[in-house]
Amino acid sequence: MNRKTLVLPALAGLLAPALAACGNGDGAGSGGSPIVVGVASQIEATKAAPAPLDPAQAYDTDAWNVLRSTFQTLMRLPRTGTAVAPEAAESCGFRDTQNEQYRCTLRSGLKFSNGHDLTAQDVKFSIDRMRTINYTNGPVSLLDDIDRVETPSNREVVFHLTKPDATFPQKLATPAAAIVDSQVYPKNSLYKGWETAGSGPYTVKTEHSGDRLTKAVFTKNPEYKGGLPVKNDSVEMRFFDDPADMEAALRKGDIDLLTRGLTPAQVQGLQNSQDKHLVLQEMPGQEIRYIAFNTKDPAVSNKAVRQAVAQVVNRSQLMRDVYSYTGDPLYSLVPTGLSGHINSFYTKYGSAPDVAAAKQTLQQANITTPVKFTLTYSKYHYGANTAKEFAALQKQLNSTKLFDVSIKGIDRWQQFRTDASSGKYTAYGMGWFADIPDADNYIAPFVGKGNFLNSPYRNDKIESQLIPTTRQQTDRNAAGAGFKQAQDILADDVPFLPLWQSKQYVAARDNITGVEWALNSSSALQLWELGRGVSS
Repeated sequence: MNRKTLVLPALAGLLAPALAACGNGDGAGSGGSPIVVGVASQIEATKAAPAPLDPAQAYDTDAWNVLRSTFQTLMRLPRTGTAVAPEAAESCGFRDTQNEQYRCTLRSGLKFSNGHDLTAQDVKFSIDRMRTINYTNGPVSLLDDIDRVETPSNREVVFHLTKPDATFPQKLATPAAAIVDSQVYPKNSLYKGWETAGSGPYTVKTEHSGDRLTKAVFTKNPEYKGGLPVKNDSVEMRFFDDPADMEAALRKGDIDLLTRGLTPAQVQGLQNSQDKHLVLQEMPGQEIRYIAFNTKDPAVSNKAVRQAVAQVVNRSQLMRDVYSYTGDPLYSLVPTGLSGHINSFYTKYGSAPDVAAAKQTLQQANITTPVKFTLTYSKYHYGANTAKEFAALQKQLNSTKLFDVSIKGIDRWQQFRTDASSGKYTAYGMGWFADIPDADNYIAPFVGKGNFLNSPYRNDKIESQLIPTTRQQTDRNAAGAGFKQAQDILADDVPFLPLWQSKQYVAARDNITGVEWALNSSSALQLWELGRGVSS
């Protein structure tokens, strides 16, 4: 066999083991060289965002992949599926029928990598610190439902919630709830720079060039006490500016595995490669791409403009011409594969562009055409094809003669995020990886006060009725009716326009084991699953 391409279902417990190498190595990697993982992305420190590896600031996939390997949380997502399992906790559970009090007991003997004891007081400190700092672009909104945290003993933590939230255990499995050392991290400010002090499966040493991280070396933490079986002694993560350089490094054997940043052309090239020492795995992904509108900007404040955009955008063309079918058209903020998903935008606007309908929508709202505005995007954060995607969107909109759209690419991700949340952009491209594999996480973070985009969009029914009602449902399938109503409202108001849903790809040398477990159900990187076996 010259080529191994494995297609794996990665959602809701469906991920099944598959042969990742021709050898039978146990993946321990003891005493050997580090397993080298490449990612084509950037983690950077800026004046506005000076602490990229502080859980109080970090809120992007790449930084979270570092944090998941170096910090513990009370709970963790499992190898696959959605039911959380204890991590720093020995046990956790709701202690009332209303899902408003959540109690955890810590494992005994927990320590930070610096030797300091990890106690319930550190857990409380970490949560209180996150909420006190309240960093604008951070993940603090995931903890909004906490009223107070109590520590009856050194091993007991009690969370009192302001209202029922059946998703709270999953939120405690995110880096938003990472446990930091209260003797190291400042209570009221960010921990600037590149150092970390956690209790996770690895310690980490970082290298950076200027304000960008270039390398992170993870070493098995001898103090770690948790539920993860660590199958290697060390992993080195290298950050590439150019996906072509990353692929070349994999083919030469300079890196062992890559997980992010492949262009569609590279995916096709790897699928057709004759190199028997490379494995490419494809699996469903929960990453979505969408356009966010500043609903207070005069150019798009009238929802008729946003609806008209929805009526003429051609998602299928984007998937075919820009992304070579490495994703699927998306007609809701909630991706397919999650309970509660419906194709609300498809139902309201159809799948094919309808210029006549868009013209009528604008005429009925007395909107003068062409409507002029700028679409802004991050040049590099979401991959090399983003510029091509926005050029295609510009052409689609302007060809109708109803719009006069210009496009603008921003070099620096943190600058892009800061300006977007400050309301400087009329419309801009964004992506979203799930914090938790639940439909709630594709709706609640986008609406209401304190939403992660700082969007001015408000909808009282979603905020005051639908989200609270769905969070009372311990059976998440039963929450589907509320999620469907919310998706229909968003399709009508169009504060966000979903575009497409990605597939996930992992490419590796054939002597790397555990590749089938490299990503979990939320597409989070699980470095501890990787090992080194025997090449075929």
